[in-house]
This record gives sequence, structure tokens and C-alpha cells, in this order.
Amino acid sequence: MTEKKLPLSSSELLDLVKKVGTPFNIYDGDEIEKNAEEMKAAFSWAPSFTNYFAVKALPNINILKLLGKHGFGADCSSLPELYMAKAAGIEGKNIMFTSNDTPDEEFREAYNLGAVLNLDDITHIEAVERACGKLPDTISFRFNPGKERTGNAIIGNPVEAKYGVTRDQLFQAYSIAKEKGVKHFYLHTMVASNELNPAYFVETATLLFNLAAKVKEKVGITFEFVNLGGGLGIPYKPGDKAVDYDYIARGIKDAYD
Repeated sequence: MTEKKLPLSSSELLDLVKKVGTPFNIYDGDEIEKNAEEMKAAFSWAPSFTNYFAVKALPNINILKLLGKHGFGADCSSLPELYMAKAAGIEGKNIMFTSNDTPDEEFREAYNLGAVLNLDDITHIEAVERACGKLPDTISFRFNPGKERTGNAIIGNPVEAKYGVTRDQLFQAYSIAKEKGVKHFYLHTMVASNELNPAYFVETATLLFNLAAKVKEKVGITFEFVNLGGGLGIPYKPGDKAVDYDYIARGIKDAYD
């Protein structure tokens, strides 16, 4: 594996040091845009495919603007992240608001922005009603698979995680949302981060598609969107192999079909 050269020369780097001081980060915009287009191409079989970039992973408005230009959305977990997505021109259902222990004002702002509320707990149904006066017409719940999936060294074991709704709670949560007039339903999970094994994401997709079918059968709703949570790693060390988007996309399409 040959080491990729920086888009700046040594003298240009030294000039930057003098100008802005240290430490600082340099992001390769061309490489980011190339990655974005490669991912979109791999999932072109799914016309409504949207990648929701986790703002907390890199809260940089210039990166958000760059990704927004390529049709990417934003996954936000706090009020500042919602403001940042809005300032970057990412709007409406291109924002997913996934949070935990959420103040009313944050639910209200996400609601007013038209973001998809991705609820982390069944009690958040009442919290949203209290904060916003009613539930939005679109709702999502974050599923915690517990023993059904293993995590990794970065994010830990799902069975030990406080985040997300359990399988048993999930059916109840969607039933309540349906009874309260919600019309559009999303499903989400997040069980790994910085993962380099492409098969992992296909396994997660298979789990979610099967779960969506069971919820449809028992609750009588149809999911319009299934969010697989991401967690794709990058080559961190020399010799690491980049995640193969095409492999993941083909495997997910087979699971979906």
C-alpha cells in the first residue's frame, strides 16, 4: 500500500503553521467528495438512498456543506448539531434527530425543523407530546438488538447499552404511535462503530429487514425507511483495507429482496 501524499507541500504546511498555529486538522475535500459519490453509486439500486452523516463524528460546518451538496443528510444528537445542519443548508427529513435524555427545547427545535424524530426510548413518545403538543406525522425508533447482535471494541456490546428500544418494547412503541395518528414510520439501529468487516453491515441489514416484516405483520404498519446506523470504518493503519461499498450494497440488496 503506497502512502497517499498530502495535497499540500511541506512549505505550504509550514506557512499554515505560522498562520494558524498548531494543532490543526486538514481535510481533503476532493477525497471526501469522491467517497460520497462512490457510496451513492454503490446504493444506486435504492432510489431513496440517503446517508445521514453523524454530525457528532465531525462537527465541522464546511464538511456538512460539502456532504449536503452531494445529497447527504445529517444525523444530529443535540441542539448545536441541529443548528449546524440548518446552517449548512440541510433541511427537513434530511435531518434525523437521535438523542438520549433530551430536553424539551431540543425536541421542539427538531420538530420545527421538520426533522425525523428518532426516539431512543418508549417514554419519549410522551416527552415529544409534552414538548411539541403532538407527535409529528413521521416517527422513528432506535432498536437495541441486545443479545441478537455483538458490538465491537469501539461501541461495546449492545446488551450492555442503555440506548434504544428492546424488541418487546418496539412493537408496543409503534402501536402507540399508530394509535396517536402517526402516518409514516422509520426504523433505526446503531450497533457498531469504526467497523472494517463488510459482512457485519449485511448481517445488521438482514436483522432489521426481518424485524420490519414482523412489526408490519403484528402492528399493521409499513416502514418507508430503514436506517442501518452506519459505523463504517476507514483504513486507520498502513495495510488496512478500505470497506468495500459495492460488497455491502450487494449484500444489503440481496437481504432486502
